[in-house]
Amino acid sequence: MLPLSLDCSTIHETNDRMRYTYSVIPTPIQQTPCLPRELVASPAFLLGRLGFSVKKQAMQEFENAGCSGYDYSVLALLAERPPETQASIADTLRLDRSQLVGLLDGLEERGLIERRRDPNDRRRHTVTLTADGKRQLARLRSIVKRIEDDFLEPLDAASRERLHELLFTLAVHHDVRFAPVETLAASTS
Repeated sequence: MLPLSLDCSTIHETNDRMRYTYSVIPTPIQQTPCLPRELVASPAFLLGRLGFSVKKQAMQEFENAGCSGYDYSVLALLAERPPETQASIADTLRLDRSQLVGLLDGLEERGLIERRRDPNDRRRHTVTLTADGKRQLARLRSIVKRIEDDFLEPLDAASRERLHELLFTLAVHHDVRFAPVETLAASTS
């Protein structure tokens, strides 16, 4: 459907009052790029704008699946490095520890994780994925895969790989948590 445009105004006199009417007729309105060249030329602007767009879509789809991006992060971490302590999860994901407790409470209520006292230190709790947690993580991974495929559709496989390499290089440069453990171990020896 074409955008509507107000065109051909007319004035009618009725009962000693003026009445204005406009005929609404479909007329094509040309869509032109409206962002300033300066912004389009800025990688930081493009990354921010595209990142916001992808994050917004992911948040909506996670919410439709009954989860959040935080849930996905915790489940993915636990799938890779079980069992984890609550403190190490908070540190790795850079979450406030009290915020994490509430998040873990929700995951535990839904049967996606299990918390137990650490047998070596009763002050700590270890956290592991349950079978339901693994199934939920698989659903969330399929959502992420679909979003990535849709978002990166204009790129061929080689371009996608190169984009990932460049983004990964930037991520590692700005946040050591992105570096693989082997890289960190090699740099300290």
